[in-house]
Amino acid sequence: MTVTLKDVATLAGVSVKTVSNVVNGYAFVKPENRRRVEEALAATGYRPNVGARNLRRGRTGFLALMVPELSIPYFGELAGLVITAAQKRGWSVLIEQTQGTRSRERATLASLGPHLVDGALVHPEALEAADFPADPGGIPLVMLGEHAVDVPIDHVAIDNVLAARTAVSHLASLGRKRIAAIGRNPSRGTSSQRLAGYRAALTEAGLSYADELVAPAEKWHRSVGAAAMKALLGLASPPDAVFCFNDLLAIGALRAVAELGLRVPEDVAIVGFDNNEESAFSLPSLTTIAPDKTALAEAAIDLVHRRITGDKTSPPQDIQTPFALEIRESTRGR
Repeated sequence: MTVTLKDVATLAGVSVKTVSNVVNGYAFVKPENRRRVEEALAATGYRPNVGARNLRRGRTGFLALMVPELSIPYFGELAGLVITAAQKRGWSVLIEQTQGTRSRERATLASLGPHLVDGALVHPEALEAADFPADPGGIPLVMLGEHAVDVPIDHVAIDNVLAARTAVSHLASLGRKRIAAIGRNPSRGTSSQRLAGYRAALTEAGLSYADELVAPAEKWHRSVGAAAMKALLGLASPPDAVFCFNDLLAIGALRAVAELGLRVPEDVAIVGFDNNEESAFSLPSLTTIAPDKTALAEAAIDLVHRRITGDKTSPPQDIQTPFALEIRESTRGR
């Protein structure tokens, strides 16, 4: 027999409205009533008809999340946190992987609409301002990450320039004089911001910028980091420190140093970016910039929730979430 809200209300000794408020996650319920309702829900095995509820609200119950590559741990971890934050609001998340290409990102944007999702979180790598429609299918968009696109939509990111500057300043504080960078890629907005932070930190430390010390990286993968590190160490004046634009590049760099018979950090100190789980278990463990990914995911879901539930006219918000420098063995030794 199907359990109804009335059945739960009768068992809990409260009104049907109170049960509805608890089921829908509203805060204004007395603690004692909430406890009784939750016990009654558990005892009866009540399950809400999510489809019917969303239909009454004129919603799909889904959000879209657009990311470049799920194989990059940062995006996989971020996706998991977005799913958790969305579930608290009653949404499921559809994930689209774009490989960071403009054509795939444009196609994904064009496919979004109220027939499919209630809102979308987009983490672009190549989109330009003209690619964003004035009315993106009638759904709210929130942009994630550091890609610099001048469009009037909500945006959540860390201060990438400051984060990169913090990483490189740490290396300079260790007395390193030939600080290289791995990850330059003109097609990625994230790269330009991290490169700007790198250059700013060198200037602050009284160190000169040398183009030969900035290694390109078409993909931010381990193999690319390893190849770039070997090329840098083959210079007539090799670096004594390296800032990698993500942790995968840094993990590859660690491998290359070991293969060449050098030591980290004694010969080369290395800093990554993203604080993926792998960075704490590499040998040596990796010093890295640690964005607060939970705060980023929750802020993005809060913004899209606000837009979906009625706030469609207030100016776009630009939220910066925290980061920290996680110092480990790759710069301090064991």
